[in-house]
Amino acid sequence: MGRNELGRWIAVGIVLAGLAIPWFLWGSSAVVAGLPLWLWWHIGWMALASVVFWQFSERAWGIGIETAATADGTHEDGPGRPDRTRDTRSGGKSP
Repeated sequence: MGRNELGRWIAVGIVLAGLAIPWFLWGSSAVVAGLPLWLWWHIGWMALASVVFWQFSERAWGIGIETAATADGTHEDGPGRPDRTRDTRSGGKSP
């Protein structure tokens, strides 16, 4: 993952946050299918944001916070990453 990809994800995040509130629809009384246009904007925007978040989680989760790998392929925190698939008990500790 390069700096270029990190920059693209930052730009996508800024656009998603910046357009989450439809400021350009303030004062509009337009109604579509019985709902205000600004509500349709939020419905569509949340659908788009969920798709973008899914893509982010598949492609770039942990970007910029990975641990550095050593020459033998192990990570700074041990020979492998922790197993996140194990079930945790109510106390928060692994079995």
